[in-house]
Amino acid sequence: MEIIPAIDLINGQCVRLSAGDFSRQTTYDSDPVAVARRFADAGLRKLHLVDLDGARAGHPMNLAVLEAIASQTSLDIDAGGGIQSEESLARIFNAGARHATAGSVAVRQPALVRSWIQVHGPGAIYIGADFKGEHILISAWAEQSELTLRAFLADKLAAGASTFICTDVSKDGLLQGPAIATYKQLMQEFPTARFIASGGVSTLADVEELAEAGMYGAIIGKALYEGAIHLPDLHRFL
Repeated sequence: MEIIPAIDLINGQCVRLSAGDFSRQTTYDSDPVAVARRFADAGLRKLHLVDLDGARAGHPMNLAVLEAIASQTSLDIDAGGGIQSEESLARIFNAGARHATAGSVAVRQPALVRSWIQVHGPGAIYIGADFKGEHILISAWAEQSELTLRAFLADKLAAGASTFICTDVSKDGLLQGPAIATYKQLMQEFPTARFIASGGVSTLADVEELAEAGMYGAIIGKALYEGAIHLPDLHRFL
C-alpha cells in the first residue's frame, strides 16, 4: 500500500480543516516546501497536494508552491483543487505534478474528464470522490451532488478511470479513524478500481488495517502534523 502524506494549502501555508469546514482551520507550518522535504527525507515517495484556495476559487491559486516542491524534491505529486479547465490541467502538469485529481469537475463536466483520461491516461488523472453519507460533495465540499458515491464510481470506471481518492468528509481532520467498512464494500463492488483512503487516518493501527484490507493507498494528514503518527513509524510500509 502506498503511504501518501498530505499538504493542504491556504495562502501558501500548510493547514488542515475539520470535516471540510473552512471556519475550523488549523495552520501547522508556513513553509510547505520544508514540510515536503521532511517527507522526502523520511523516505516517502508520494505527496497529496490540495490547493484549498483553488478549490474555492475554481482555478489553481498555489502553483508557485507546487512548482517549488516539484523542483526541490523527488516526490511523486498528485495535485488537486480548482482544476476545472484544460488550462488549469496544463498549468498543474507544467508546474510539476505527475497526477491531477479531478473532483468537482468530474461531476459537472464528465465529458471533459473523460477526454483527459483518454489523452493523458488513467494513471495521470485521479478521480476525487469526496463523499458524505451516500452522496458526492463538490464545490470545496460546500455542495451536495445528486450523485451517489457508487453511481459516481461506476460512471468514472466506465470512462476509463482507474484510481480514486475516496475522502470521507465527515471524518476528515477529526482523527477518529477512516471509513474502513465503506472501503471494504467498495473494493468488493469495484474490484478493478484502485482506492486511496483519505480522511480520519489517526494511528498506525488504522494504516495497518487499510493495508490488510487491500487499499491501494492511504493519505495521512493531521495525524502526522499532530504527532499521532511519526514518520519513522511508517518505514515498514515503504
